[in-house]
Amino acid sequence: MGQRRRGREYALQLLFQMDLSGGSPEDQFQDFWEGLEVPGSVREFAEKLVRGTWNESDSLDEEIGRAAVNWRMDRMATVDRNVLRMATWEMLFDRDTPAAVIIDEAIEIARKFGSEDSGGFINGILDSIKDRKLPGGV
Repeated sequence: MGQRRRGREYALQLLFQMDLSGGSPEDQFQDFWEGLEVPGSVREFAEKLVRGTWNESDSLDEEIGRAAVNWRMDRMATVDRNVLRMATWEMLFDRDTPAAVIIDEAIEIARKFGSEDSGGFINGILDSIKDRKLPGGV
């Protein structure tokens, strides 16, 4: 597994934890990383994703809400909601990775940590956001 994938998986776990327990990223990082042997680049990428997602959560939820027809954010599975937030942040704000790669990664992570239906759900919403917000799909 690549380092960026590992970073995304750790970021999802942190976002999931924050979604359930509250608190800021800084409140969570020390306890989360304690006892884990993680390369610095993976940790830095995960923390970047978490901070970015956290800081833009309101605008991310609005974008996801527009794309998720007949789905309210609070009714989505916690894993799906946080995969969507993280991937949407990365597509719209971090532009280091092509949107197609971000979507593929999000689908795989959702399949690993979510339900049987998570991959298709995530794909549909992220494709809609990409088409609406990134002309030409870049």
